[in-house]
Amino acid sequence: MGGWRVEVLGHHRLDGPRHRLDGPEADRPRTVVLPLDPEVRRVVLTDGGSEPDGDGDGDGDGDGDGDGDGRIVAEGQDLIGVGADGRERWRHRCAGKPHEAHVSGDRLLALTFSLDYHPWGFLGPALLFDLDSGQLIAELRGERGSPVGGGRFLLGLEGYDVFDTWLHDRDGTLLTTWRSYGHYVPDPDGTVRVVEYDRTTPTAARVVRLLPDGGIERGPRLSHGTAPRPAVLPDGTIVVLDPGVLRAVDHRLQDTVLAELLRVPPDEAWRFHGELSLAGDRLTVIVEERSREMPISHVTRTWSLAVLHPSQS
Repeated sequence: MGGWRVEVLGHHRLDGPRHRLDGPEADRPRTVVLPLDPEVRRVVLTDGGSEPDGDGDGDGDGDGDGDGDGRIVAEGQDLIGVGADGRERWRHRCAGKPHEAHVSGDRLLALTFSLDYHPWGFLGPALLFDLDSGQLIAELRGERGSPVGGGRFLLGLEGYDVFDTWLHDRDGTLLTTWRSYGHYVPDPDGTVRVVEYDRTTPTAARVVRLLPDGGIERGPRLSHGTAPRPAVLPDGTIVVLDPGVLRAVDHRLQDTVLAELLRVPPDEAWRFHGELSLAGDRLTVIVEERSREMPISHVTRTWSLAVLHPSQS
């Protein structure tokens, strides 16, 4: 491991549900349009950068500030490409509500909610567009997506015996399939680490690496299968909240415990929901605990931690 450490700077407890983190580093990509929200409001889904760059903003500079060429905006069921000058370049009316978007090369992937409830909940189609013209290229399927460069995207879905990730090229053609699903962290060598998310008891979730040939390299087991989106440190080490415990996992899938924040009984992990946010060298961890009995009540705990580089040891 690289020797990363954390130090707890502060901790507080609040009786009541959590307030979501705000800002560019808050659990991206975020769900910003509710499936049945009657209000039509304009929200920025992503910046119009060209390639994934490790910080999630897609602008190619790695700084996380999202200063790419234009914006992709959702307004009700409309997906809108806005140029750097603020002018609307194209508009596409979707069958559902777009709530998440990713840019890879000259392609845009938009995930949508359906307007009606069905066996897959509110899952809508994943739409592949030409970024410049807004032309719809393909309708795909997936609940989570990630850009991997060159106009290619990962799409993943879990449920009804589906636990799969698919790699699609710039035309929507299926290239590779893996039997894994979760939070995706693309790496510069063309592999992808996945913090698996399986919602089964007992969980079989691990941190794994998807190999270009369709193989899977399996790393450390997780104690529960519903970890939140991990934080990514400057050297690519990911920080995973495995309920109540912060774990660091490097590119080789070697892991170490950074901090034990909260004791969570293994059979009660379903009552705890977490969130991570990294801004510079400050990590914020939020854990919301739900009561066992009715009426349902919540306790929200928040930790602020300093993330210390190995050179600071």
